[in-house]
Amino acid sequence: QVQLVESGGGLVQAGGSLRLSCAASGRTGSTYVMGWFRQAPGKEREFVAGISRSGGRTNYADSVKGRFTISRDNAKNTVTLQMNSLKPEDTAVYYCAGSTRIAVPRGPYEYDYWGQGTQVTVSS
Repeated sequence: QVQLVESGGGLVQAGGSLRLSCAASGRTGSTYVMGWFRQAPGKEREFVAGISRSGGRTNYADSVKGRFTISRDNAKNTVTLQMNSLKPEDTAVYYCAGSTRIAVPRGPYEYDYWGQGTQVTVSS
């Protein structure tokens, strides 16, 4: 089992940047594929980015490609999402998640562990 805690959310103006962090405890290190999801009010939870166990492979939603970067530090048991050029439509609760799958999945049902989420609000 792994416990995930997100931090770094907040309020930012459009065009600004935020850096989200996910701290993992329990059975950690490179055990899990890690991902970031987001959920806006009234919408389904959607995939944002994912990273393989080694960090060598990443996967991004088209809506964030070129603006967001996911990375991980297995020695520190952390996963980071650097978000640049933020847009109002990026406003959502952002969740960190861990998967036992082999590849980097995009479906929320393919992730086994979830954090509580952190709010990101982008003002226009």
